[in-house]
Amino acid sequence: MNHSSVFALLLASSIYAHAAGHSAIDPAPRPDTGWKQRQASFNERVKEVGKKSQLIFIGDSITHSWENDGKEIWAERFAKYDAINLGIGGDRTQHVLWRLDNGNLEGLSPKAAVVMIGTNNSNGEDNTPEQIADGVRAIVEKLRTKLPSTKILLLPIFPRGENPNPQRGKILQVNQILQKIVDDKNVLWVDFGHKFINEEGRIPRDIMPDFLHLSPKGYQIWADSLQEPLAKVLGEK
Repeated sequence: MNHSSVFALLLASSIYAHAAGHSAIDPAPRPDTGWKQRQASFNERVKEVGKKSQLIFIGDSITHSWENDGKEIWAERFAKYDAINLGIGGDRTQHVLWRLDNGNLEGLSPKAAVVMIGTNNSNGEDNTPEQIADGVRAIVEKLRTKLPSTKILLLPIFPRGENPNPQRGKILQVNQILQKIVDDKNVLWVDFGHKFINEEGRIPRDIMPDFLHLSPKGYQIWADSLQEPLAKVLGEK
């Protein structure tokens, strides 16, 4: 094979790879029964609440666990808005994209959507920072299309791991890219990840017991950090 043929083959492969996209932006359901059941329960919940809901949360296990370690804070701070928790443990951006097209937003018109997703895409070599940011961007774009009157409160992916580590660095790179899709009008950046880290750069166990998922203290930090931007979006003093 001559040089021109090799170049043509490489170019074709590159074009195909670009056209095919990557896993973080390819909407996909998960096969496990628990996931299917929770997805179905979301669809029932949104049918029940409908346009009464002023607030939705979208994410993975960290959002999911508002129902566990964050339960009391949720009841105090968000239940009054008929808030809906659309978090599923283990979800990646591609799973959220699929859910948003398959019932999770049906009939909703909330004033605000809190979005925090992508930490599961950051494991190992599964996705690059650019790909993870692509996935989050695709979710934001889908929300803007399906819920044009909803303000999106976009959260950076939270830090993880007790001490500074390569995965934290990868997440920081994603967050730097994500800030570029914020317009301060329809998509707002709400950054408080630094509150989970102490002066030595460590994540305290009383905030994240496993250095990934939040304790009640961690959920209190989240709720307090949302208070001002959420009040503005909801038109509260």
